[in-house]
Amino acid sequence: MPIYEFECESCHKITEVTQSISAPPLGACPDCTGSVKKLISQSSFQLKGGGWYADGYSAAAKKEGAPKETAKPSCPKAKAGTCPCAS
Repeated sequence: MPIYEFECESCHKITEVTQSISAPPLGACPDCTGSVKKLISQSSFQLKGGGWYADGYSAAAKKEGAPKETAKPSCPKAKAGTCPCAS
């Protein structure tokens, strides 16, 4: 369940509340019963490991300065330079 933060407008105390998304927001400060406002805080969600979410693309994008691969000829004779399709 998510943790929400509320700040009291009277005593300015910040209260963390664990509640489901469908639950109504906290209505009053648990200490002074003053009105509270919901705060927007940084999420603790973090993906681990490599992949597209780490750098925006695949792990191959991490190799800086690596030459781009060229299409490899499908004819085995093209490698030796004796195939007419290699020219």
